[in-house]
Amino acid sequence: MGAESGNDSIAVIDASEGAEHPRRRVAAEAVERELSMLFRRARRISLSLAAEIDPALEPAAYGTLALIADAGPLRGTELVELLGLDKSTVSRQIAQLVELELVARVADPTDGRARLVRITEVGADRLRGLRERRRQRLHEHFSTWSTQDLGELARLLPRLNEML
Repeated sequence: MGAESGNDSIAVIDASEGAEHPRRRVAAEAVERELSMLFRRARRISLSLAAEIDPALEPAAYGTLALIADAGPLRGTELVELLGLDKSTVSRQIAQLVELELVARVADPTDGRARLVRITEVGADRLRGLRERRRQRLHEHFSTWSTQDLGELARLLPRLNEML
C-alpha cells in the first residue's frame, strides 16, 4: 500500500487509503504548495514571454496569440469560449494584437458578415522564434533529469491539465 518512493519524502499512497489518511493529506498539501509556486512562476514567465514578442504586449494577450496560432483563424466568439474570458477582455486583447500587427481581422469565407482573427506573418515569426528559444531553455533545464523522471512528468501532466 504506502511504499516510499525512491527519492522523495512523499509516500506513494493508494487512493483506497482515503482522503483523510495523514500521508495522503501531506501529499495533497505538497502538491498544492508546488502548484501555487508553479502558477506564480508561470505568471512571471508570461510577463517575459510577452515582452519577447513585443515590449508593449500585455502578458494575458500572449496566450490569446498562441491560441490563434495553434487553432488557426477563429471568430471572436470562439476565442471567448476557448479562453473562458469575457467578451470585453478578449476584444481588448484582439485590439492590442491587431495594433501590434501580430494578428489581423479577415472576412470569414463561410459567412461574409463575420470576421475571423488570424495570426500575421510577423506574429507567426515572432511566436515561432520565441517557442524555439523556450524549447531550448527547457531542454537545458531538463538535461539533469533522468529519462524516467521526464517520462513520468510527461505521463502525469495531461492528467493534471485535464483535471484543472
